Amino acid sequence: MMAEFVILGAAIGVSNIALVSFVIYLALVVLLAWLSSRAAPSGGFVSEYFLGSRNLGVCAFALTFAATSASGGSFMGFPALIYTHGWVLALWIAGYMIVPIVAMGLLGKRLNQISRRGDAVTIPEVLGQRFESPIAGIVGTLLIVIFIFYYLLAQFKAGSEILISLLSEVSHFQTAVQWTASITTSIWFLEGTEPDYVLCLTVFSAAVIFYVVYGGFRAVVWTDVMQGIIMFGGVVVMLVLALYFTGGLAKANQKLAQYKPPAFGTAKLTPPKNFTEEAIPRGTWLETEDGQLVRTARRVEIDSAEINSAEILMLRTEIEQEAVNPQLIRRDIQVEILERDPYAYGADIEGVYLRPPGPDPAKAGGFLALGMAFSFFVFWPFGGAGQPSNMVRLMAFRDTKTLRMSIITVAIYFSVIYFSLVVIFCCAKVLIPGMEVNPDRIMPEMAVQSTTMAGVPWLAGILLAAPFAAVMSSVDSFLLVVSSSLVRDIYQRYINPTAEESQLKKVTYAGTITIGLLATVAALYPPRYLQDIIVIASAGLAASFLVPMAFALYWRRATAAGIVSGMIVGCLTHFILTFVVSGGSLLGLQPFVWDVLFSALAVYGVSLLTKPPHEEVIRRYFDVD
Repeated sequence: MMAEFVILGAAIGVSNIALVSFVIYLALVVLLAWLSSRAAPSGGFVSEYFLGSRNLGVCAFALTFAATSASGGSFMGFPALIYTHGWVLALWIAGYMIVPIVAMGLLGKRLNQISRRGDAVTIPEVLGQRFESPIAGIVGTLLIVIFIFYYLLAQFKAGSEILISLLSEVSHFQTAVQWTASITTSIWFLEGTEPDYVLCLTVFSAAVIFYVVYGGFRAVVWTDVMQGIIMFGGVVVMLVLALYFTGGLAKANQKLAQYKPPAFGTAKLTPPKNFTEEAIPRGTWLETEDGQLVRTARRVEIDSAEINSAEILMLRTEIEQEAVNPQLIRRDIQVEILERDPYAYGADIEGVYLRPPGPDPAKAGGFLALGMAFSFFVFWPFGGAGQPSNMVRLMAFRDTKTLRMSIITVAIYFSVIYFSLVVIFCCAKVLIPGMEVNPDRIMPEMAVQSTTMAGVPWLAGILLAAPFAAVMSSVDSFLLVVSSSLVRDIYQRYINPTAEESQLKKVTYAGTITIGLLATVAALYPPRYLQDIIVIASAGLAASFLVPMAFALYWRRATAAGIVSGMIVGCLTHFILTFVVSGGSLLGLQPFVWDVLFSALAVYGVSLLTKPPHEEVIRRYFDVD
């Protein structure tokens, strides 16, 4: 019976009614942006637009913090890792359960107090005022722009991929794709792009830029509240469906224990003589003469009677092959396997998906060694504390009671979300085989198949709104952080210090639109690995800001030179260990651990070697109740 459900789910696809439910979600986003702009108090544009007048209550503060932290990595990249490596991801993400305790508790109260005393609305402005140093503010602004722009590329890719999954079966979308294709071929910088991706990227970018520009921080918070609820509800519903269609967690694990990691390789493909197609799409199921199922790992261009180097993925267990819909298997193309490239770890280990270190195609020691597990347990909570987008929210809550209640709320929220995701996508490994060819698509594919199998395809639109909400809630926050840094810390401070509110408003709108458009153009050629990009960018931000901000808030003796040194050393250490050191780790530890260590040494050492800050500054920030 389960096989029939899987076949049905794979064959039907997303219906138009799923699109309707998704459009309703987008309409609510626009409506909230409009309502938030109407609700904004008059006067004080900068503080209102970038911080919502510093008056967030528990519900708004907790959900905007949670929604911003749970980005496209949480709902696209993280599920891809679970699907690829198994239950070990529960250990990998375990530190996220204490993110609110560390990220909100470590800096929250002091940062809120310090920012209010100087009426600062950006992180570079806090650092610049705290040390009376323009250099600290400028360096902070540059680091924010570099890393967050890098982060935006992955988020824009995730949002576009979700839209493609939602719209792929809609006839009007296919018509729009054909129209887009006719345009992209005539524009030089769009050559080589996929027209469906370009179209969805344009729609996604326009939606996010519109409501950020129109409503500012208050719109972002209001939409984050709605999106936080959708993310939570979507995960819970998908958990129920995943457990139902696998027969429960015990049965899912029984099947998963029989799975062996697939093998990648190459094959010679021979299409029939009357073959008229220009290419074989990525993800096409094929069958060898002896009955082994393989799947194309990349698009295969048909330029001769035989293709001798097609990249493929091979299933290695009978139980996985039985789960593939026979109607999706193309038998008109002859397949001869030329090379097999098994996983470096776990290729023939029984139950490898159920225990650490988890299978890995490249690492001989497995996906998550003990040292890296410890590193990620440290990285998630302290890395979250070092994100400027999270720090901005810490500047906007109403009072200490709000902070305490929000810590509890977000801790519960994250615990439910992330443990549920591990269960869902271990089940997805059982229900949907062969997604290693494009693992970043497993979240939308699981949403489509599970709802279709349940006979409620309209629900796919709502479930797809969950990862889409995660992406949008991060992108809007990052756009606002970058635009606020440029407008407040560059334009208002150095270009036009006497700018009036009306001028600041125009520059802010123009800056946000420009940044959004630049990110859209850059995302036309997106990074290949979504989660890797997100980890690198978020770790880079935390390496640059966590230790300097902590010293700025709690150590009287910290100096501007020490803080600037800490930001630069943390950033450089991160780049060296990530891109120069083999394997991206030193002594088996995640680069972030070393980033923080060297950043702390730089802040402490340089501060002691330079002139202490003025007593007036110390009294202003440390001796006032």
